[in-house]
Formats: sequence, C-alpha cells, structure tokens
Amino acid sequence: MALRYGARTRPGTMVSTWLNSLVSGTAPSGDGYFGGGTPGTMTTVDKFAFSDDSRTTLGTGLATATRALCGFANSGVAGYFAGGAAPSETATVDKFAFSDDSRSTLGTGLSSARKSPGGFANSGTAGYVGGGERPGPAYNTDAIDKFAFSDDSRTTLSAVLTTTTTYLAGMANSGTAGYFGGGDGSLLSTVDKIAFSDDSRSTLGTGLSAARRGLAGMANSGTAGYFGGGNASGTVVDKFAFSDDSRTTLAAGLAEATYDPAGFANSGTAGYIGGGYGEGGTGYATYVFKWAFSDDSRTTLGTGLSVARGQLGGMATNVSL
Repeated sequence: MALRYGARTRPGTMVSTWLNSLVSGTAPSGDGYFGGGTPGTMTTVDKFAFSDDSRTTLGTGLATATRALCGFANSGVAGYFAGGAAPSETATVDKFAFSDDSRSTLGTGLSSARKSPGGFANSGTAGYVGGGERPGPAYNTDAIDKFAFSDDSRTTLSAVLTTTTTYLAGMANSGTAGYFGGGDGSLLSTVDKIAFSDDSRSTLGTGLSAARRGLAGMANSGTAGYFGGGNASGTVVDKFAFSDDSRTTLAAGLAEATYDPAGFANSGTAGYIGGGYGEGGTGYATYVFKWAFSDDSRTTLGTGLSVARGQLGGMATNVSL
C-alpha cells in the first residue's frame, strides 16, 4: 500500500523515498495536522508524526489567524484548511505541501465566505467542503464546493446537503464516498453521503445516535468512519461501517464531554480527535484522544496540542491511501 502512496503522487521522487526508507528500516507512516482555532483566532498548525505521536509546530502557520475552519487532504501531496472566521467569515483556502510543510493560498477560495463547514477528500482526486455559516442575511448554506487536486480548481456540486447547516463534520471512504454528519440550524442527526463516482447525494437511513453540532470526523478508509463529540452528546463516538453504512456506538468514547474538536486518521491504524471545549468546566483543551482501529480502544496522547483551543481543523497524510 505504501508503494501506491508514492506512485500516485510523485513517481520519480516518492517511490525512491519510500524504497530508501525501507532500506534504513524507517518506512514512512504519515502525519496529522491540527490548524487554527479559538479563543481569539490562531494561525497555529500542530503536526503529529504517526510513527511515534510526537508533536511539532510548523514555523509557517495559516496565512491569517482563523477559527471555525475545516481540513481535507490529498494524501502524500498536500493538505488544505478552508473557510472559518478571521475574525469574520472567510473564503480562504490555505494549502500545505507535505514535502516540506510550505504554505500557499489558493487563488480560488470557497464559493462563499463561511465559517464552521465540514470537509473531506477523495485522495488523489478532489476535496470537498460542505455547509457552513455565511454572513447574513442568508446565514447557513447547503452548498458543497469541490476542489480538483490536479489544478486546485473549484466547482460547486449540483447536489446539496439535505438542509442548510453549520458546525458539521466530514469523513470519507477514499475512492468511494464521503460523509457529512450532524450540524446546527436546529441540532441534527443527519448523515449525508456523497458518492465520488458521480457526486450524487443520498441520506443515510440511520443517522447519528444523537443530534449534535460541533463534532469531529475521522475514517479508516475501506473499513469504517467515525463521528465523535459535539453538543449535546459529549463523549459519544459513532462508527459507520462502510460495507453497509450501519452504525454502532463505541464503548470507549471521548474521555471528556467535548464540543468543537477536530479529527484526522492514520488510515489502517488509528484515528485522532483533539482539542475542543470541555463541557465539564475544563475550558479549551490540549488533549488528543487516539482510537486503535484494531479494537476501537482509546488512549490519550502524552503530548497534546501546543496551545489549548477549539474550533480548529484537522487533516492528515497517510501511507495507506
């Protein structure tokens, strides 16, 4: 699977890097990124190495201090942080090259300025940003923007979310479909599914186990996707099997009731949910929770975020995508 990761992105360079790493005994495992957040607004981007869960903080953060943004990634190539409030709603999309973590800002941003959208990606093909809150008087949107990874061009899908909403989350079964879950207008349990073959939308018969906003998403591509946290379900993590979209709820949820965290995954190995606002009176959080996909057990990383925050975005580069 790692060879696929190299070959689909940079045949001359990435495959060589992967082979050299095998010789040295240090095959690449990927990295996860948490960007932006509140209180206030932040440019901070923290990077977690999947090899040992160690954290570094990028020297170059977001182009503008931003909260209430979302993330998505073209694994092995680049990750994106989109939308948010800086401090008012923005259409900005920042792109981070995984080769050196350098940042550029897309010439074409979102189709409208918005905060608290959801994001996911069909790695190697395109990223998607759906929903969010726009400046008045229109407020929440049901629009879904699509960014082609070949040239970062943006189109807007003819398919829209089931309802206009904000504070939703996204996750994806790369190559097959992406999912938007939860949200606000009134609290939602809805899970919308976007088929990557034709960008059509369907809505799952079984939604979230509880209506909620401000949740996080992560996925073990090919196996299952997860939505965790949020008002008003706190610690709950719902799992959706990609084989039939059936839902179960993990025995080990978040260690603390939390809303407005972010998530990403080391597909095939583990998923992560970090930051947010602890509903138990603990305020903004630095903790990062990790679920092993082998048995859905939860641990808490010894090193959390570099600064306590919520309303952040998450994205990752994976060897297995």
